[in-house]
Amino acid sequence: MVPVISAATGFLIAVLWFDLMFDAQVWRHRRSPEVPETVLDSISAYYRRVTTTASPMGRLVGLTMLVLPIALMVQAIWGDEPLWVSVVSIPAALIGIGLAAARIFRQARRLGTRRDPPAVQSELARGIFRAHIVCLAAMMTLLVVQLAGA
Repeated sequence: MVPVISAATGFLIAVLWFDLMFDAQVWRHRRSPEVPETVLDSISAYYRRVTTTASPMGRLVGLTMLVLPIALMVQAIWGDEPLWVSVVSIPAALIGIGLAAARIFRQARRLGTRRDPPAVQSELARGIFRAHIVCLAAMMTLLVVQLAGA
C-alpha cells in the first residue's frame, strides 16, 4: 500500500504547491487591512479556473482524496507496516483532506466569484492561504511517515 499512499499523497502535495504559488501573494500584505486588487484578481482568477472550469482535474483531486483514506485503512488493517505509521498517517490525512473538503473548496469557489467586497475577499484569500499551509504540513507529515515506515 505504501506506493499507492505515497503516490496519492505526492499528487496532493503537488496540487497544494500550485495553490500555494498563488496563495503566497497575500503574505506580503498580511499587515494591511485589505489585499491589493491586483493580488485578489490573480488569486481569484486561479480559483475560478480550478474550482469551476478545470474539469476533469477537479474530479481527479476529489478521487485522490477519496482513495487515500481507503488505502490508509487497508494498510492499517492488513499491512505489514508498524502500528505507529497508521497512528500518525490516518489523522494527518484526515486533517488535510477534511480541511480541504469542509472549508477550503467552498472558500476558494466563493473567492473565484469575486462577488464579495474587497475586505471579505481579502479574508477569504488569507484564510485559504493559512488552511493550505496546514494541509501541506499534514500531507508532508503523512509522506515522511510512510517513507520512514516502509
